[in-house]
Amino acid sequence: MNKIFTIFASSLLLIGSCSCSDDDKAPDENVNKEDLTPAELSCRNVERAMELVDNAVTNYFSGDGMAMARYYNPYTDSRSDEKGSVWMYTASIEAVNAILHALEQQHKSGITSLYDANFARYKDLLSSLYDNLDYYMGTYTLTSFTQTKEWSVYGVNRGGEKGGAQVDGILNVYDDQMWLIRELIEAYRVTGEAKYLAKAEYLADYVLDGWDCTLDENGEQNGGIPWGPGYVTKHSCSNGPLVSPLVWLHEIYKGKADEVTYGYIAPDNSRKKRTEKKSDYYLEFAKAVYDYQKRNLFIPEQGVYADMMGGAEGDIAYEVVDGVRYRKNTKLNDRAGAPLSYNSGTMISGGADLYRATGDAVYKTDTDKLVAKSFKYFAKFGATHPGYFTFDINGFNNWFNGVLMRSYVDASTTANNVADCIAAFQNNLDYAYEHHLYKHMLPTNLLVGWSHDKGNNKVEGMFTFTFAAEYAVLAKYELTKN
Repeated sequence: MNKIFTIFASSLLLIGSCSCSDDDKAPDENVNKEDLTPAELSCRNVERAMELVDNAVTNYFSGDGMAMARYYNPYTDSRSDEKGSVWMYTASIEAVNAILHALEQQHKSGITSLYDANFARYKDLLSSLYDNLDYYMGTYTLTSFTQTKEWSVYGVNRGGEKGGAQVDGILNVYDDQMWLIRELIEAYRVTGEAKYLAKAEYLADYVLDGWDCTLDENGEQNGGIPWGPGYVTKHSCSNGPLVSPLVWLHEIYKGKADEVTYGYIAPDNSRKKRTEKKSDYYLEFAKAVYDYQKRNLFIPEQGVYADMMGGAEGDIAYEVVDGVRYRKNTKLNDRAGAPLSYNSGTMISGGADLYRATGDAVYKTDTDKLVAKSFKYFAKFGATHPGYFTFDINGFNNWFNGVLMRSYVDASTTANNVADCIAAFQNNLDYAYEHHLYKHMLPTNLLVGWSHDKGNNKVEGMFTFTFAAEYAVLAKYELTKN
């Protein structure tokens, strides 16, 4: 067992014994949250988050390269041979970042003991997770709308060695890079380490290279980012997740002279280069991506977002301009796919961030409406258990719902009536923890619990990390909501 696994296996013995501070003791597990102060509930939330992560590190990861099993069953003490995709692996980074942010907020609020006992070890875990993320990295050459360039990005599947993953064609997708951009910036913001920011910007350059800047018959950009360089369909998940990180990059560089040079298409269809301040570049693209998704993927009748633009008139196509080959636009005709909670969640977060950055009231109006409509659409009161809201958990919805919860927290400083939406997630987590916790794990179905068939209790690793991330986000929220 390597150092990381040893530290986190040992830490499970300490969870629940830490005090929040001399005045704010960690509350008894049987105390109702309504009887807790915000500081006490924050402490309980982050302790539960750490318990889930510490156990998950031992159960899902193996070897010095931290290979992540997709599934683990606590009843049979078995992990799957199938490895998690890069998207699933990123869920572990998300949980660790969320814990670090919660601990940092507690420290700022004068609650120091959990921070003192745990911040350094989670910072070390974060570094190990990023180091071993390189097993998903590979290098290939891409011809995009404005250039041909070699890139080192993250593939869907884990490779046999660092830097050796397959990433060409459909083996890498833009949304995977976007979730990593988000977590890299989160890591930079909570640690101050420049390596995270540098990688975030590199990946941002990559996905913005995928922006369809070809011009329509009116001379306007067609816009949108395909699901991946090997696809023509443009998805909510390959656009919405980028908005908030671009706003954050704008805020990082606001007031600074740093510049970026990028390609665009002139009215005569020639390819040109333009140089702008990074702060302006990132904000303008954040608005452009947000506008594309709102214009093309919003469903007015339901008030939430569809999955993708499809109905393609052909496959990936290329054109030669001035003797150089470029990708050209493939026209899409149909908005398709059932609404998924994370596609509305990323637009809530993006709208809240754009409102903060610009002060434009349209983003607040959008966010207020989307908070209300999304909760009505995705949360069903009493459907599974009296007194609790049920969210669909089929497929990957547990993780999707975590994105939605985080968006409600992101919008909580400005949106109306968001507290009840957030409370629904807190209540479901607490119900599962207090009724179904088994060997430091929560079941896939928080309100129903485990299967009587012990062999039918495997849990996606990304779901375990999602539950931990939710608890950690809620821990920070308790100290900042007022």
